[in-house]
Amino acid sequence: MNYNELMSQRAQAIMPSPIRRFFDLAENMENVISLGVGEPDFRTPWPIRSAAINTLERQSIFYGANSGLLELRTEISNYMERKYQLSYHPENEILVTVGGSEAVDLTFRTLLNPGDEVLVTEPCFVCYAPLISLADGVPVPLPTKEENEFRLTAEELKAAITPKTKLIMLSYPNNPTGAIMRRENYEELAKVLRGTNIFVLSDEIYSELTYGSKHTSIAEIPDMRERTIVINGFSKAFAMTGWRLGWMAAPAEIIAQARKIHQYGIMCAPMVSQRAAISALKNCDADVKHMVSEYDHRRRFLLERFAEMGLRCFPAQGAFYLFPSIESTGMDSETFCEQLLQEERVAVVPGSAFGESGKNNLRISYAYSLKHLSEAADRIEHFLERHAK
Repeated sequence: MNYNELMSQRAQAIMPSPIRRFFDLAENMENVISLGVGEPDFRTPWPIRSAAINTLERQSIFYGANSGLLELRTEISNYMERKYQLSYHPENEILVTVGGSEAVDLTFRTLLNPGDEVLVTEPCFVCYAPLISLADGVPVPLPTKEENEFRLTAEELKAAITPKTKLIMLSYPNNPTGAIMRRENYEELAKVLRGTNIFVLSDEIYSELTYGSKHTSIAEIPDMRERTIVINGFSKAFAMTGWRLGWMAAPAEIIAQARKIHQYGIMCAPMVSQRAAISALKNCDADVKHMVSEYDHRRRFLLERFAEMGLRCFPAQGAFYLFPSIESTGMDSETFCEQLLQEERVAVVPGSAFGESGKNNLRISYAYSLKHLSEAADRIEHFLERHAK
């Protein structure tokens, strides 16, 4: 059979995640230090694990409501109110999903018609453009600049809007840059969006991970809640990556349509994870605060090391990534990462994986121990010294 002729052209046009290529190479190499995967190295806090164990012991693991357990949606509603002063009704404005990724996918499939354009701020996580394409939308890169601290400006947004613009994709705190948006930044964007029919998808999966400033959601800005879909989840803040649980919060009309797609494709998010997530929101504020403090310590350590070795790096204020520039080496990010892996056994992600604007950068995750980071930094310094011009 000629599979290339028989399979979906849309599926074949999607490229595999460029993040994974380097880790596939690293799997067959010894003594490799990986700073690539965005996964907390902390154990899931005990109250969460305990709730999951109790759920299994009670055999309370049957199908649940399509939207998620009402008790969990109520806790999500309470969480968003106390953290961000955002009010969402648990009955019809919150949908529990299989990770934040499903919520992103649902949003695109719910809102987009063929040919609709989605402005995607870059650098950005690798899944956005492929998921837009799979929903018959058109991803339109909207590069941000380091001199603007990787924040989207109102002028850049206004210049990118066309009659086909349906949605703008925002992701702050940002993966891969660690950039954040402040309230005044969102207020300027709101001036551009008011009076249009453009929606906003705000991926706030790293909202708990900010350093020195409190997270702001664009949905907090007057007149923005009605056009904004807020995505969040448990993977990063609560060290629950493998539990696969997230949520979307939006006006009831949007949730009603997204729930139908979720109903047929997923049915409901895992019940054990949902029960555990209730405990996360009720009992784990102190655990989250501790993890954020540790991430901040690691962030500052790497920023100091990069400064010592002459590697210019934007001082990230959120998430758990740094995005150093390697422009001074004369290498593009793909070449740099390949040679670093081969010569020093350090795996990092080329910035080009996150859009053309990242071609002179690397994404380095500091979701690892200080011992791990220190050894990796030494190896990177040796590599830079060997390839100094």
